[in-house]
Amino acid sequence: RCDFVAHLISEATMSLDEDAVDLELEEDEVDDDEDEDEENDEEFGVEETAAEGGANTSQELAGAVGKYNAREVNDQVFEELVLVGGQAEEVQTVWKLYLSSAESREAAGEAIYAALFDAAPSIQSLFKTPRAVMAMRFMNGLSQIIGSLDDPKAMKIIVETLGFQHLDLEVTVPRVIIFRDAIIDLLAVEMGSRLTPKARDGFATFLNYVGGSYIYVRVKFSERLKLLNSSWATATKKGMDEVAMAEAAEAGEEGEAGASGDVARNSLSAGFAANDQVQDKSKKPKSWKNGWFSGKQSS
Repeated sequence: RCDFVAHLISEATMSLDEDAVDLELEEDEVDDDEDEDEENDEEFGVEETAAEGGANTSQELAGAVGKYNAREVNDQVFEELVLVGGQAEEVQTVWKLYLSSAESREAAGEAIYAALFDAAPSIQSLFKTPRAVMAMRFMNGLSQIIGSLDDPKAMKIIVETLGFQHLDLEVTVPRVIIFRDAIIDLLAVEMGSRLTPKARDGFATFLNYVGGSYIYVRVKFSERLKLLNSSWATATKKGMDEVAMAEAAEAGEEGEAGASGDVARNSLSAGFAANDQVQDKSKKPKSWKNGWFSGKQSS
């Protein structure tokens, strides 16, 4: 009996030891799973950070937040342009350096004008304004836009206003690209290493934005302007017709008044003539039927 009890105790002890070992193995497996989860989370976090960094980098290279970038001209929308990564400041700095390196603002504008038309002589036929005046217009327009790069709302108003001023020009995407590349190439020659990649992308982005906005304004608002012009022409013509009718009526009234005056004057003249005849008859000398000395008098 004592041996049987000892045997039972031994089996119970062995069972407890096996359970303890199984429990330790399960705990080790749980720890391993947790370690793997932590490693996976860390790897995922690194990949996510890298992806975000890549997105930020690509966004910075694209030049702006939203639908505008340094590569394509977007003429389907007209929104505010928000440059990122300090590109606005880079563009403004390079532009100031370019202006200060030129002999005068006129010379700087002349260089831009020459670079543009050397790149595309066919565009010259679009502009009827004298060369010097056109060069200064380029300078003033670019300076306005670049000065407002850090204020998207103000820049949108400036670009929209300039777009309305260029409604008579057929601005197209290929011509915008020619204009953009001509200016950037000129700055690359004049500025050298001072035209940083960030500044180059900034110039390309805002020039694409301006050109696309000009096209958008011309396409979207030209029909409305045509309607306004036709309405204005109709209203003006109606007003002119009314004025002409009023003048004609006034002239008719003056004619009637003149005719009445003529009748009155004619009647008065006739009255004066009859009176003169009466007076003449009364003054007529008396004649003698039987000679001057017959003694009989006739009236």
